[in-house]
Amino acid sequence: MMDSSRRTFIKNSALVVAGAALLPNSLLAGEKKLTRLGIQLYSVRDAMGKDPMGTLKKLAAGDIKHVEHANYISRKFYGYTAKEFKKILTDLSMQMPSGHTVMTAKDWDSSKNDFTDKWKYTIEDAAEVGQRYVISPWLDESLRTDMDGLKKFMEQFNKCGELCKAHGMKFGYHNHDFEFSTKVGDSNLFDFILKNTDPELVAQQLDTGNMAGVPGGEPLALLDKYPGRFELMHVKDEIKVAEKGEMGHGYESTIIGEGIMPMKEILKTARKKGGTSQFIIEQESYQGKDPVECIITDVHVMTKWGY
Repeated sequence: MMDSSRRTFIKNSALVVAGAALLPNSLLAGEKKLTRLGIQLYSVRDAMGKDPMGTLKKLAAGDIKHVEHANYISRKFYGYTAKEFKKILTDLSMQMPSGHTVMTAKDWDSSKNDFTDKWKYTIEDAAEVGQRYVISPWLDESLRTDMDGLKKFMEQFNKCGELCKAHGMKFGYHNHDFEFSTKVGDSNLFDFILKNTDPELVAQQLDTGNMAGVPGGEPLALLDKYPGRFELMHVKDEIKVAEKGEMGHGYESTIIGEGIMPMKEILKTARKKGGTSQFIIEQESYQGKDPVECIITDVHVMTKWGY
């Protein structure tokens, strides 16, 4: 299940299961948002695929307290039920306040005017494991230029926000690169998503690295354009590479602070203007270094920066 390409991984995951994602500590509406620093477990995908328990122990020993999953299949997180995985995390003094699971149009049953049982289980399991946010990190290619389909799907986003709210959580969306390169009317797909989702029901998780090299995908400009809309952020620094890189634009992620992104300015603006309280580090390329050591280093860098 763990491909080297994030894009391939997500596409394959969406085909295998339209499941849900998780992260812990439910908060009631109106309660002050807690600032959290965590990691996306896709950063250590190979290690999690081979030995999830051993990998989590290494991460816990590296002072990592919060994780975000990218593996919910057949009602299991990395092979464990929600109750089992929550106990594993609790025993390691860890929490999972958010997670990635792709929601598709097929997760809505129009004949019943309701979500499918599969998607309802996804939300229930997310709540059980202790998530605060259920994040969908993909939008099917068939919908991207289908205006009627897009409008219906944004309605589904808002309805999922209501479903998550009933379980003490919030639904969210995570961007890649196509949201900025896909034109929808006079604007782009990203603008369409933000304009057609209720911020009270649908959170946005801005990935600072996925849009590198794509016109319209500058983190600072987006934080300025949509103040208060980015409750979560995937913190990702980038370097220029000769190959296509992770998103096909000639960039790949690296240790935070060692790339070309103005990370300190982005983080400061996110906290001050973007409404960001959940800072989740993701590194997908390692320049020959050990992925687990890389992500632990990333966390230590941000801790020194005051996060």
